[in-house]
Amino acid sequence: MDEAENSQAVAAAELRSLIERIERLEEEKKTISDDIKDVYAEGKGRGYDTKAIRKIVARRKLDAAERQEQDSILDLYEEALGMAA
Repeated sequence: MDEAENSQAVAAAELRSLIERIERLEEEKKTISDDIKDVYAEGKGRGYDTKAIRKIVARRKLDAAERQEQDSILDLYEEALGMAA
């Protein structure tokens, strides 16, 4: 086997390894996604509003300044539309 064939064999093995890793991770991602859906369903079954839970989960990912900015913009838009309390 010459050097070019050896390089191709190594590249093919490396590519196969990367693809197999991605496939395993995609399967793990699907499993985790299914688990998350189950937890939301459990919350719904216990009487919690899943839309509110999803919103809280998303907001907890933001820092305080980002949350405040979103709240200010939402308040401004609601006020402009006559929806303010």
